[in-house]
Amino acid sequence: MPARPKVDVPSDQIVRALLQRYACPFPFHAVRGRFMGAIASPDMSVSPMQAIRDLWGGALPEFESPHDAELLLTGLMQGLWNELSDHQKRTKPFKLVRIKSEQASWETLARLALVRREELDGFIEGLFAGQDEIDLPEKAHAATNIIGELRAMIAGLHQLATTKVAPADVAELEGLIKQLRELSIIAEKEINVAIHACKRARAIILGTFSAERPVLH
Repeated sequence: MPARPKVDVPSDQIVRALLQRYACPFPFHAVRGRFMGAIASPDMSVSPMQAIRDLWGGALPEFESPHDAELLLTGLMQGLWNELSDHQKRTKPFKLVRIKSEQASWETLARLALVRREELDGFIEGLFAGQDEIDLPEKAHAATNIIGELRAMIAGLHQLATTKVAPADVAELEGLIKQLRELSIIAEKEINVAIHACKRARAIILGTFSAERPVLH
């Protein structure tokens, strides 16, 4: 039987389209956040395949063709997951998605705030591996508390933007959007603190397991 041709890693655009086609409950930026959290998670049982299944509630969707299935899994595992794994290095810090500037409006503020909120929700969900409680290193614990506070402020901006009906002063809107960007910078910093703290903790655990392994005669 001839060997199956190797599937090239699809672009993020193709992965986005496949996520939409197969009704993934989470947009690409939220998937990215969940994967980064799962990669950093101190839960040693976390795997990329399980993280992918969890996007659809624990089971993969029914694909239209084996090729689509292979495309999506290759894009998520060999593409996105491996790319995000590099952000555990201090020289390659994780960054939230970059959003093009648009004319200041309530709609713009609402969209920006929603993206940021979904990214932070995704990171925490992935970090906690779907659990309500998890043991975290001290620095990661402190970082997640700050992320929670930032998330609440960003959610407040989103609510304001979606319930405000009266036209706003452009300067006021620009000030709120600037505030959101400042909150995003802080969130990035704390996410990276959590990532590095958890990486150190996993290294210690793995080192301990290695040291305690008995010598077989």
